[in-house]
Amino acid sequence: MKKVVYLLCGLLCDSVVWEAQAHALGADYDVRVISFEGLDSMQAMADKVLVDAPARFALAGHSMGGRVALEVYRRAPQRIERLALLDTGYEPAAPGEAEKRAVLVDQAQKEGIASIAASWGLPMLAPANRDDPALVQAVVDMVGRMSAPIYAGKTRALLGRPDATDVLKRIACPTMIICGEEDGWSPPERHEQMAALVPGAQLRLIDGAGHMVMMEAPGAVLQALQEWLALPTTTYEET
Repeated sequence: MKKVVYLLCGLLCDSVVWEAQAHALGADYDVRVISFEGLDSMQAMADKVLVDAPARFALAGHSMGGRVALEVYRRAPQRIERLALLDTGYEPAAPGEAEKRAVLVDQAQKEGIASIAASWGLPMLAPANRDDPALVQAVVDMVGRMSAPIYAGKTRALLGRPDATDVLKRIACPTMIICGEEDGWSPPERHEQMAALVPGAQLRLIDGAGHMVMMEAPGAVLQALQEWLALPTTTYEET
């Protein structure tokens, strides 16, 4: 029986964001990609992961999905065989964050979700990648498959996220933290802090990629995930 690997999607992202890695890993693993349309809390999102999950599984989350992964670990650490966190964060909502996010949510509600595809999506890419028509179109199309209510719900979930500092300190499974070196939304410095908090964590910075690292550098991310999936678990399981 193949080991189960969950890949969790971020804000305004669907399975396309993981497409390259899910396809490649699917030859050897039972890969399950989850997005969170219709949900508006970290708790509900964690429930969606856990409800059909096996007793033990590997868990990777990108952006908002990384925060969901930390909530899953908070709830069921004994079930997580290994953890990967990509271009994400761990702090609670910052002062003024709600107001900044409200501007885009309001725009989406008044003008439609497509109106924020460029204003939200393009800055998620490394500057050089913003000139790649196919990549830009893929991001625009992905955002366009969402809706203003979906965006508002996921934003509520993000704004209600708990501080995950203590979760990071308690992680006792093989953990890899991955970040695009040119991620201006959740920068490498934050991921270095996360790696310092997690016992034994490995950090991978992906050259030439921004926040949408799996789409911008699919091969490099796949290689990192393959290394993550090959990390030994014996030491962690015995502690």
